[in-house]
Amino acid sequence: MALRGDWVYENNGGTCVAIAGSDYCVVAADTRLSVGYSIYTRDYSKICKLADKCVLASSGFQGDMKALQKNLSAKHLVSHVHLHIYQHQHNKQMSCPAMARLLSNTLYYKRFFPYYTFNILGGLDNEGKGCVYSYDAVGSYERVGYSCQGTGGALIMPVLDNQLKSPSPLLLPSRDAVTPLSESEAVDLVKDVFASATERDIYTGDKLEIIVVNATGIRQEFLDLRKD
Repeated sequence: MALRGDWVYENNGGTCVAIAGSDYCVVAADTRLSVGYSIYTRDYSKICKLADKCVLASSGFQGDMKALQKNLSAKHLVSHVHLHIYQHQHNKQMSCPAMARLLSNTLYYKRFFPYYTFNILGGLDNEGKGCVYSYDAVGSYERVGYSCQGTGGALIMPVLDNQLKSPSPLLLPSRDAVTPLSESEAVDLVKDVFASATERDIYTGDKLEIIVVNATGIRQEFLDLRKD
């Protein structure tokens, strides 16, 4: 596809998925970074740890992904050397719901020249329940039981809808936006949907990075996907 001379964005592809359970959250993304039919690297992580119980998964333009992660990290995180703003003021790391609001404000602030990223935030809330937040480009977000973003989203989301059947946010009284699966079942479902998506989406593949957030901390695992 020919791009205008003043077009500064580029979609580097990739797919992200998150599933929230009663006491866990699974966040996963592939590691392929590409443009068109060219693969830049097969080992690029799209997941960034923002706090002890909160991770961000993004796809889209790699430059904006890194800029957004760096922006969020500078506002509240403990780096290897420095104590940053939020932890210094509150004597604790930012919770996942608070991080969700910070990400929304950060995206909205850039609404006239937005980050070309497709974001999912996942982790545990203040009660220890899994939470997933899905975003549009300018910061509108909602808490959901599961979400998918990226080039493989149209292939994966119908499968998640069929298997998980999250309650409508319009129902009263409102219900918890968590899925009925156990942690191991959610991980297996994520592996299955990515294995299926890589058969049809040329921008998703190579390797799957899975992050599981629960009360004991963060666990990481990998799964090989198609490499063609």
